[in-house]
Amino acid sequence: MTEPGTDGVWRPLMSRVSTAPSRKPTAAHALLSRLRDHGVGKVFGVVGREASILFDEVEGIDFVLTRHEFTAGVAADVLARITGPPGVLATLGPGMTNLSTGIATSVLDRSPVIALAAQSESHDIFPNDTHQCLDSVAIVAPMSKYAVELQRPHEITDLVDSAVNAAMTEPVGPSFISLPVDLLGSSEGIDTTVPNPPANTPAKPVGVVADGWQKAADQAAALLAEAKHPVLVVGAAAIRSGAVPAIRALAERLNIPVITTYIAKGVLPVGHELNYGAVTGYMDGILNFPALQTMFAPVDLVLTVGYDYAEDLRPSMWQKGIEKKTVRISPTVNPIPRVYRPDVDVVTDVLAFVEHFETATASFGAKQRHDIEPLRPRIAEFLADPETYEDGMRVHQVIDSMNTVMEEAEPEGTIVSDIGFFRHYGVLFARADQPFGFLTSAGCSSFGYGIPAAIGAQMARPDQPTFLIAGDGGFHSNSSDLETIARLNLPIVTVVVNNDTNGLIELYQNIGHHRSHDPAVKFGGVDFVALAEANGVDATRATNREELLAALRKGAELGRPFLIEVPVNYDFQPGGFGALSI
Repeated sequence: MTEPGTDGVWRPLMSRVSTAPSRKPTAAHALLSRLRDHGVGKVFGVVGREASILFDEVEGIDFVLTRHEFTAGVAADVLARITGPPGVLATLGPGMTNLSTGIATSVLDRSPVIALAAQSESHDIFPNDTHQCLDSVAIVAPMSKYAVELQRPHEITDLVDSAVNAAMTEPVGPSFISLPVDLLGSSEGIDTTVPNPPANTPAKPVGVVADGWQKAADQAAALLAEAKHPVLVVGAAAIRSGAVPAIRALAERLNIPVITTYIAKGVLPVGHELNYGAVTGYMDGILNFPALQTMFAPVDLVLTVGYDYAEDLRPSMWQKGIEKKTVRISPTVNPIPRVYRPDVDVVTDVLAFVEHFETATASFGAKQRHDIEPLRPRIAEFLADPETYEDGMRVHQVIDSMNTVMEEAEPEGTIVSDIGFFRHYGVLFARADQPFGFLTSAGCSSFGYGIPAAIGAQMARPDQPTFLIAGDGGFHSNSSDLETIARLNLPIVTVVVNNDTNGLIELYQNIGHHRSHDPAVKFGGVDFVALAEANGVDATRATNREELLAALRKGAELGRPFLIEVPVNYDFQPGGFGALSI
């Protein structure tokens, strides 16, 4: 790039700051130091030419190289969900756009990720005209809590503070900083002799607290006093609030059943008598049984505790049977009054509500919980299915085998599910004995979620087992990061349920047309055992329960990555999926 001088001679266009090599601390050093101050210990990503500036000075920050930026984003999302805010870094241009789906996952699945991407030099930012230059902030802003581009190197500490505060405000989500590479490498205004103010990282997400929420909570208690069959519908904001022990104590004292969203499984352990399970709109069709009617028809009061519409439990699912009163308890103002207008809306921290509610209901006797016994035997019948199918195992058999070995290995492990029809079997059947013990993407639901989510889960819980179930379609869309699992030697046990088909799309074809259209759903065969071995992961194939149980036990004891390919098939029944209608 050139510009005319005062003498009319064209000379190279210079950066707004000096970019000469320097031994002085740079904006990159200040960036990583401040992230570390906020508790960020890992940064996932794929770097480009900004690598000449980053990662040479700051201790306490581990960089985790992935094969794809989407993997980096989702791994950071899951690590953030379980342990706190991590960072994720992409290079400029296509690196940032590859990362954008990971950012979308973070905003829809509610994780406080700090996303970073390099940008062209400050003097050469001409979006859509400069090589690899896009308007990163404009692209990311609609799907983030905060998006900004660095303008002055010395302000990077303030930008990190703003990013962390925004990410940790309910509903939690990603913040984004665009980093022009010349400013990132600049020492202008960076003075490490002057101490930074304390990094006041919120201990837990900060939410809205409405004036007079206690009065609304007392109104909720009055509704509970009159209710015959109340139920708690719990979402992930309750986990983020630290309210799980208090919710369990409240439910047990008052004998109130607990139903959860996909990702709030584990609020009560799997065998608890008040655990009525997680809800999916696919459950009636999978079970060929009126599950939603059984769960909700007799209920006269629904208390949604930390409920979030993005978690894909729609109000229409609980509006079965008799007329109900509803109470919403959330740290955010209701964003969806068109589809959910509760009788009482309590806008406050979930833990604060439950503690207040304990006092307000101290004199209440135990409730008579409604009976769901017709549903429980149906689920048990599925899981115990002893049949050997010549065209492949059934997914419920696979999940039952995973549950068995998980319980043998360590009940407080994690089962991760990629996206596909099989995922809804996981929502119904996978065990979860701790919060976030079952992980899937309820909000974004992007193919390929499984591998990076398992990476994040294993890093968050290194002393617990991680089991991943993935379909052939989603798994192979992101299978290059098998090498990342192998390189990091993460002892993840992966089960690929393979029918060479996009099974969820085949289901919708059967719902709409009572037949499949193969060109839209059928793939050519992939040898996933050979693929795993080519990436340095031990692997085998299992075709029945006995082989699968043996393989899972081997994987659980191996101490390094292991993959099991399982041929499966679905028995499609187009009926029973009416709950999917919006």
